[in-house]
Amino acid sequence: MNKSLEMFESLVGQDSSKSISPLMRWLNPTLLSAEAGKLEFSYVIREEMTNPMGILHGGTTAAIIDDAVGATVFSLGKPNFYTTVNLAVDYFASAKAGETIIAVASITKNGNQIINTNCEIWNADRSRMIAMGHSNLIKIDTDRK
Repeated sequence: MNKSLEMFESLVGQDSSKSISPLMRWLNPTLLSAEAGKLEFSYVIREEMTNPMGILHGGTTAAIIDDAVGATVFSLGKPNFYTTVNLAVDYFASAKAGETIIAVASITKNGNQIINTNCEIWNADRSRMIAMGHSNLIKIDTDRK
Protein backbone atom coordinates (compact mmCIF):
# COMPACT_ATOMS: atom_id res chain seq x y z
CA MET A 1 0.00 0.00 0.00
CA ASN A 2 1.39 3.41 -1.02
CA LYS A 3 0.03 5.93 1.49
CA SER A 4 1.87 8.81 -0.20
CA LEU A 5 0.15 8.13 -3.52
CA GLU A 6 -3.23 7.71 -1.79
CA MET A 7 -2.73 11.14 -0.20
CA PHE A 8 -1.92 12.75 -3.57
CA GLU A 9 -4.88 11.03 -5.24
CA SER A 10 -7.18 12.46 -2.54
CA LEU A 11 -5.84 15.97 -3.24
CA VAL A 12 -6.46 16.07 -7.01
CA GLY A 13 -8.33 19.27 -7.84
CA GLN A 14 -7.23 21.05 -4.67
CA ASP A 15 -4.70 23.80 -4.12
CA SER A 16 -1.61 23.31 -1.97
CA SER A 17 -2.42 25.73 0.84
CA LYS A 18 -2.21 22.85 3.36
CA SER A 19 0.95 21.20 2.00
CA ILE A 20 3.66 20.07 4.41
CA SER A 21 6.12 21.96 2.18
CA PRO A 22 6.36 25.69 2.99
CA LEU A 23 7.59 26.39 -0.54
CA MET A 24 4.68 24.48 -2.08
CA ARG A 25 2.27 26.45 0.12
CA TRP A 26 3.79 29.69 -1.23
CA LEU A 27 3.74 28.51 -4.86
CA ASN A 28 0.22 27.13 -4.17
CA PRO A 29 -0.33 24.96 -7.24
CA THR A 30 -3.45 22.93 -7.88
CA LEU A 31 -2.82 19.21 -8.26
CA LEU A 32 -4.23 18.11 -11.63
CA SER A 33 -3.35 14.41 -11.60
CA ALA A 34 -1.41 11.89 -9.55
CA GLU A 35 0.07 8.50 -10.19
CA ALA A 36 3.12 6.82 -8.69
CA GLY A 37 6.07 8.61 -10.23
CA LYS A 38 4.10 11.28 -12.12
CA LEU A 39 2.35 14.40 -10.86
CA GLU A 40 0.82 17.33 -12.74
CA PHE A 41 0.24 20.75 -11.20
CA SER A 42 -1.18 24.05 -12.44
CA TYR A 43 0.12 27.39 -11.15
CA VAL A 44 -1.26 30.88 -11.54
CA ILE A 45 1.70 33.23 -11.88
CA ARG A 46 1.47 35.96 -9.25
CA GLU A 47 3.34 39.27 -9.42
CA GLU A 48 5.75 38.22 -6.64
CA MET A 49 6.79 35.27 -8.84
CA THR A 50 8.02 37.55 -11.64
CA ASN A 51 11.16 39.50 -12.48
CA PRO A 52 11.33 43.27 -13.16
CA MET A 53 10.15 42.63 -16.74
CA GLY A 54 6.91 41.15 -15.40
CA ILE A 55 7.62 37.60 -16.57
CA LEU A 56 8.05 34.42 -14.56
CA HIS A 57 11.39 34.64 -12.75
CA GLY A 58 13.92 31.96 -13.68
CA GLY A 59 14.49 31.23 -10.01
CA THR A 60 10.77 30.74 -9.47
CA THR A 61 10.70 28.39 -12.44
CA ALA A 62 13.58 26.40 -10.92
CA ALA A 63 11.76 26.33 -7.56
CA ILE A 64 8.60 25.02 -9.24
CA ILE A 65 10.60 22.27 -10.92
CA ASP A 66 12.49 21.34 -7.74
CA ASP A 67 9.33 21.27 -5.63
CA ALA A 68 7.31 19.33 -8.23
CA VAL A 69 9.97 16.63 -8.70
CA GLY A 70 10.38 16.35 -4.93
CA ALA A 71 6.66 15.72 -4.55
CA THR A 72 6.82 13.22 -7.40
CA VAL A 73 9.58 11.27 -5.65
CA PHE A 74 7.44 11.35 -2.49
CA SER A 75 4.55 9.83 -4.53
CA LEU A 76 6.61 6.64 -4.89
CA GLY A 77 5.99 5.89 -1.21
CA LYS A 78 9.59 4.95 -0.45
CA PRO A 79 10.54 4.68 3.25
CA ASN A 80 13.37 7.24 2.98
CA PHE A 81 13.51 10.90 2.07
CA TYR A 82 15.42 12.07 -0.99
CA THR A 83 17.08 15.45 -1.47
CA THR A 84 18.19 17.29 -4.60
CA VAL A 85 21.86 16.95 -5.57
CA ASN A 86 21.61 18.81 -8.88
CA LEU A 87 19.10 20.68 -11.00
CA ALA A 88 19.53 21.80 -14.60
CA VAL A 89 16.92 24.02 -16.23
CA ASP A 90 16.48 25.01 -19.87
CA TYR A 91 14.30 28.06 -20.46
CA PHE A 92 12.38 28.25 -23.74
CA ALA A 93 9.61 30.87 -23.46
CA SER A 94 8.22 33.46 -21.07
CA ALA A 95 5.00 33.56 -19.07
CA LYS A 96 3.44 36.66 -17.51
CA ALA A 97 1.71 37.41 -14.22
CA GLY A 98 -1.89 36.24 -14.36
CA GLU A 99 -1.14 33.37 -16.73
CA THR A 100 -1.55 29.71 -15.78
CA ILE A 101 1.28 27.26 -16.33
CA ILE A 102 1.33 23.47 -16.05
CA ALA A 103 4.17 21.44 -14.51
CA VAL A 104 4.44 17.78 -15.44
CA ALA A 105 6.97 16.01 -13.21
CA SER A 106 8.01 12.41 -13.70
CA ILE A 107 10.59 9.84 -12.70
CA THR A 108 13.13 9.00 -15.40
CA LYS A 109 14.96 6.29 -13.41
CA ASN A 110 13.88 5.02 -10.01
CA GLY A 111 17.16 3.97 -8.46
CA ASN A 112 17.71 2.89 -4.88
CA GLN A 113 20.25 5.60 -4.02
CA ILE A 114 19.70 8.13 -6.82
CA ILE A 115 16.39 8.96 -8.51
CA ASN A 116 16.55 10.77 -11.85
CA THR A 117 13.64 13.11 -12.56
CA ASN A 118 12.27 15.36 -15.27
CA CYS A 119 9.83 18.26 -15.21
CA GLU A 120 8.28 20.11 -18.13
CA ILE A 121 6.61 23.49 -17.69
CA TRP A 122 3.92 24.33 -20.28
CA ASN A 123 1.53 27.17 -20.94
CA ALA A 124 -2.11 26.51 -20.01
CA ASP A 125 -3.14 24.82 -23.28
CA ARG A 126 0.16 22.91 -23.50
CA SER A 127 0.98 24.39 -26.88
CA ARG A 128 4.20 26.09 -25.76
CA MET A 129 6.90 24.70 -23.50
CA ILE A 130 8.12 27.33 -21.01
CA ALA A 131 10.99 25.33 -19.48
CA MET A 132 12.31 21.85 -18.83
CA GLY A 133 14.33 20.67 -15.88
CA HIS A 134 16.27 17.56 -15.01
CA SER A 135 17.22 16.71 -11.45
CA ASN A 136 18.82 13.93 -9.45
CA LEU A 137 17.80 13.26 -5.88
CA ILE A 138 19.77 11.15 -3.42
CA LYS A 139 18.47 9.00 -0.58
CA ILE A 140 19.18 10.38 2.88
CA ASP A 141 19.36 8.28 6.03
CA THR A 142 16.29 9.62 7.82
CA ASP A 143 13.51 7.02 7.62
CA ARG A 144 9.88 8.14 7.17
CA LYS A 145 7.53 6.25 9.39
